[in-house]
Amino acid sequence: MLTSYIESFLSYLHTERRCSANTRENYHRDLKRVKAFCEACGISDWRSLDVHGVRAYASSRHRNGMSARTIARELSSLRSFFHFLLRENRVEFNPAAEVRAPKVERKLPGALDVDQMARLLEIKESDPLATRDLAMMELLYSSGLRLAELTGLDLADLDLHEGLVRVTGKGDKPRVVPVGRAAREAIRNWLSLRTQCAPTDETAVFVGKQGRRLGRRAVEKRLQHWGLRQGLSGRVHPHMLRHSFASHLLESSGDLRAVQELLGHADISTTQIYTHLDFQHLAKVYDSAHPRARKKS
Repeated sequence: MLTSYIESFLSYLHTERRCSANTRENYHRDLKRVKAFCEACGISDWRSLDVHGVRAYASSRHRNGMSARTIARELSSLRSFFHFLLRENRVEFNPAAEVRAPKVERKLPGALDVDQMARLLEIKESDPLATRDLAMMELLYSSGLRLAELTGLDLADLDLHEGLVRVTGKGDKPRVVPVGRAAREAIRNWLSLRTQCAPTDETAVFVGKQGRRLGRRAVEKRLQHWGLRQGLSGRVHPHMLRHSFASHLLESSGDLRAVQELLGHADISTTQIYTHLDFQHLAKVYDSAHPRARKKS
């Protein structure tokens, strides 16, 4: 019974909530852990899981060394699951609703500064692989795409003449974002070579050596490769380019609402974290420039 209700919930996420496969897998993974805990405690029906049981689960995860962020996410998944069960009249209350998640310290996203981005994108090679990788990185930085949005991109989504790209974000929400001049040029260079390896029936913009749509892990590996190749310290990953896009744009414009729309954030509070990045930049400028902030030499 525990498993069947989880499967029903996942089906609901797919058909009604239109959640992405990645989101559904995250819910599935979290709920499987709760299910395993229930089975170990002799609980065979979700109606038997009470507030004390949910608290015991959270405590067990903490004892096993799980971070506050992970536990908070799992409790959120459990709350959503029980909200669904309530809707279906399978349970009488939501035991996770009364359990407070541990306080999560909000970490600032990693971002490259303007000079580091310029160094990363200064690729001299012109072979198909390097040309493709440069186009991907230019587009990630130019338009602030998520990794899934980049790998899901089809040729029909590009309008290089108008400088626009249509992407499908979280919750299957579409949005149209601008593509900068450097990114358009890099994409055109890649498209001129793409036909050498992609079959005529392949719709993906970015393909691998076998001519088929490039996967997320492959993109991650290529960015890590170029980060090392270009002499950048630390691991370069696709989301770092999205963070760099947001922080640099906010730093220049100060328009939080515009950045929110470009990133495809449903809630502006998600975008507000970049104001902290902007403040960090301003604080560094202040410390180095203001007469009363500079250290005496």
